[in-house]
Amino acid sequence: MARDYYAILGVEHDATDAEIKKAYRRLARKYHPDVNPSEEAAAKFSEASLAQEILTDPEKRRIVDAGGDPQDPGYGRGGGGGFNAGGFGDIFDAFFGGGASTGGPRASRVRPGNDALLRMTLTLEECFTGVQHEVTVDTAVLCDACEGTGSASKSDPDTCPTCQGQGQVMEIQQSILGRVQVARACPRCQGTGEIIPDPCEECAGDGRVKDRRDIPVNIPAGIRDGMRIRMSGKGEVGPGGGPAGDLYVEVRVEEHPCFVREEDDLHVTVHVPMVDAALGTAVDVTMLDGSTATVTVDPGTQPEAVVRIKGAGMPHLRRDGAGHLIAHVDVTVPTELDRRSRELLEELRDRSGEAAGVRTAESEHAGGLFSRLRGKFGR
Repeated sequence: MARDYYAILGVEHDATDAEIKKAYRRLARKYHPDVNPSEEAAAKFSEASLAQEILTDPEKRRIVDAGGDPQDPGYGRGGGGGFNAGGFGDIFDAFFGGGASTGGPRASRVRPGNDALLRMTLTLEECFTGVQHEVTVDTAVLCDACEGTGSASKSDPDTCPTCQGQGQVMEIQQSILGRVQVARACPRCQGTGEIIPDPCEECAGDGRVKDRRDIPVNIPAGIRDGMRIRMSGKGEVGPGGGPAGDLYVEVRVEEHPCFVREEDDLHVTVHVPMVDAALGTAVDVTMLDGSTATVTVDPGTQPEAVVRIKGAGMPHLRRDGAGHLIAHVDVTVPTELDRRSRELLEELRDRSGEAAGVRTAESEHAGGLFSRLRGKFGR
C-alpha cells in the first residue's frame, strides 16, 4: 500500500510547495537529531524529509496523486520487458528537438548525510568491564543561524528563474545527426529547481556547517576485536539540513601480556615448580577487573595439564553469563641444584622406584603422552 506522504507532513492534498516546505521545517525543528537524539525522532525526521522531497517534485507528486508510491522499486515500469514509461519519447525528443525532455527527476536540495567510520583502540580490561570513551569527530552539523533552511531570513526557497523549477536546461549541440537538444542540470540551481535569494552567511545556503564534536561512546562489556558500534544520527548532517547519517565506531583490542582471548574464554599460563606439581598447590590469578581467581593444582598434576574455571572468562555480550578461565599448567624443572637439593631429589628418586625408560601402550595409563602421540601420528 502506498504511503500517505501528505499525512506524514500534516498537509492537505492541494497544499502548495510553500506550505509543504513550511510543514517540513516545523517537523524538522521538532525531530532533527541535533534537537531530539532519540531513535524514534530520527525515524520521523527521515520520513518527513522523504515526504518533503517527493511532494516538491512535480513528477513524483503526480505519481502519489495517482495512488502510487515513487519509492516502490517497480514504479514507472511497464509490463513489457521493464522499459521506463516515456523512455523512447525522451530519447526521440533529445535527438530530434521534440520539446521538454527532462532527462530524469530533478535533484533534491535536501538530502541525507553520509555515514562516518572511526576506529577506537581498547585494552582487554576495558572490553572486560565495559567503558565510556569520547571520540572527537570533524563533521557537518545543522547550521544554528538558519536552522538548516539555508536562508538568512529562514524563508522558503524561490523557484529557479533559469530552469523554471525543472532543475534542467536544454542546450543545442551539433552532432552527426545535426542539431540536437540535450538536457543538462541547471548551472544556477545545480539541478534542484530552487534558489535561496538570501543565503545564510554562516553556511552559504547549505544548511550545515563544519564543526568538531566530542561524542560519548558506550562500550558494552564483552565486545570483541573488529566489532562496530552504530550510533544512529551521529554522522554528518545532509545538504539543505537533511537527516544526519550514522556514526560507526570500530573496535580494535590491544594484545594482553597475560591473557589470550578465544571467543569468550580467557587462556592463561601458570608456571608450577616440579615439587608443587607433585604435592599440589594453588595459584592466584589477578583477573582483568582486579579480582582474584584461584587455580587449584591437584597433587600429581602433569605437564600441559589444563584447569578450567567456569564463568571466570569474558562476559557474554549483552546477555548474562561469561566464558571460562582456562589455565594451562607449565611444570618447571630446576636447572641448577645445590648439593642438598640434589641429595633430596636423589633420595626421592630412590624411594619412588621409578626409572627412565621407553613407554609402551601397556605400561602407560590412558590419555598419557604415548597415547597422544599415537593418536596424532598413527600406529
